[in-house]
Amino acid sequence: MQHPFSNLHHICIVVHDLDRAVAYYEKLGMGPWFDYPKGTPYVEFEVPSREASDAMRYKCLDLANVQIQLCQPPALDSPQRRFLDAHGEGVYHLGFEVPDRDRAEAAARDLGLAVTARGKRGDGSGFAYFDTRAGAGVVLEIRKTQR
Repeated sequence: MQHPFSNLHHICIVVHDLDRAVAYYEKLGMGPWFDYPKGTPYVEFEVPSREASDAMRYKCLDLANVQIQLCQPPALDSPQRRFLDAHGEGVYHLGFEVPDRDRAEAAARDLGLAVTARGKRGDGSGFAYFDTRAGAGVVLEIRKTQR
């Protein structure tokens, strides 16, 4: 199996004001921005707060080599809100595309990483976030996109 953290897909930046951040990047010529595609419902969904997760706002930008995601967490408690309150705006996580979500999650667990949030759809797509802040300074995520 390919190492779960070998194919960088996106960089997620947590911001206070999503609209202001998008407008700033657009002034720099970066765009077009689009809403994060939520996709079909998850059959497994384990997050610290479903309410906070549902209220999270995202905008994405596809560059030639990587996607940038801007995330504005709600006032509700969530890992992203705690990061923003403690550190201010900045890179929250790096997202890696994987061919098999389940195998990648298992491989990361075999490396000793604890899962902090995960979701899986009926077609095998989904995500898992890992507790890597202490060792890497940033959260690592694996994801498989919907077919």
